[in-house]
Amino acid sequence: MASPLTLAGTHLLAFILLAAPAFGGERPNAGTAEILARIKAPQFPERDFSITDFGATVDADCSAAISKAIAACNAAGGGRVIVPKGVWLTGPVTLKSHVNLRISDGATLRFIPAPEKYMPVVLTRFEGIECMNFSPLLYAYGQEDIAVTGTGTLDGAASLENWWAWCAKTSGKETMQTADRRQLDQEGSAGTPVEQRVFGLGHFLRPNFIQPYKCANVLIEGVTIINSPMWEIHPVLSTNVTVRGVKIRSLGVNNDGCDPESCRDVLIEDCVFQTGDDCIAIKSGRNNDGRRVGVPTENVIIRRCAMKDGHGGVTIGSEISGDCRHVFVEDCQMDSPSLERAFRFKSNAVRGGVIEDVSVRGVQVGRVARALLSVEFDYEEGANGPFKPVLRDVRIENVTSESSGRVLAITGFPGAVIEGVRLRDCVFRGVEAADLLKNAGTIEFQNVTIEPVPVKKEKK
Repeated sequence: MASPLTLAGTHLLAFILLAAPAFGGERPNAGTAEILARIKAPQFPERDFSITDFGATVDADCSAAISKAIAACNAAGGGRVIVPKGVWLTGPVTLKSHVNLRISDGATLRFIPAPEKYMPVVLTRFEGIECMNFSPLLYAYGQEDIAVTGTGTLDGAASLENWWAWCAKTSGKETMQTADRRQLDQEGSAGTPVEQRVFGLGHFLRPNFIQPYKCANVLIEGVTIINSPMWEIHPVLSTNVTVRGVKIRSLGVNNDGCDPESCRDVLIEDCVFQTGDDCIAIKSGRNNDGRRVGVPTENVIIRRCAMKDGHGGVTIGSEISGDCRHVFVEDCQMDSPSLERAFRFKSNAVRGGVIEDVSVRGVQVGRVARALLSVEFDYEEGANGPFKPVLRDVRIENVTSESSGRVLAITGFPGAVIEGVRLRDCVFRGVEAADLLKNAGTIEFQNVTIEPVPVKKEKK
């Protein structure tokens, strides 16, 4: 396919593509009603358990008190564990079924950045590979009807003095985490039993912030999340997940905002993302380990969210070896000179994976630095592997932008599949450069307006 925006000498040419045939067989956001009918936020009994009743005091380590309050709430049949106004220090928090951890207005739950507190190791995923590692800051395994709500703040206290230092790059040197990440890759590829993939103390794989693992009926609502060690909200192998009205400000390395991984029936709405990596990144496991688990992420609705800083607004990948399907993005806003891409798909021939049935509608973009639509099948290992990634049936409709590096940046390779990517009724203004297209497959345009940045006239 020829680029819709081309260079002619030193001038960019813009035109409107009107003649493409109508998209065949499309069903505008078909299936969203059925998905929404299944997604139900959990309900909790009208019982409150304040952490102060279990010995918590401000500006002190309240780990034991919080654990006791959660246990009592669970034993009573459920309710709310209240974190009142003030600053409360804690180590890892483990949620149990039927418990709503309520962070009150004016409350800050600050996690102590001391790795020894996040032991013993638990079953988790690090960048898409299962292992035994530090507990996530807020963790649940095999629970149902759990929630983190309120208008207070969850502070991971991460900085370059602690967690973030593990992935800080120094010229000419590997990061502290590089050797452990390489070891985990090797163990995943070799099929080493998960219980033998042990990290934790003495190693440098950072924990995620919030991770419900193999849970059902999850609600995360209203809270502000800051300074995460890495990924902020990371549900894994979970169903019926709602993330609503959350504000995320965390600019560290790998600080993705919300990463549903191998999950089903997920609603992300009315959230604000200002992140050090992708704002929302949908995943399903990495490489052989992702294929071993073999659970796709499917039925994800993202609506009325605002994306500010980040590598991508809505991203699918790169840990996508278990596939992804049925993703619907609606009525979002993206705008920041530090937001690199609006819609991003990334994989390679080691990760593979099929990404299909993605619908984007009614998204307003102010500024993105690099591209509105990015497909990176040359990510990391690129074509060097036997598992060719597939991207198909992507519909982008009624999207507008005011300023972007380019419209498309698509880097595939022979054997990778990119087909059925369609843009319709879109207006892209302030485009600075021609599209980057390499083994780009089939891209269709219908009624798409592309307006380049005006060429400045030279003074005589």
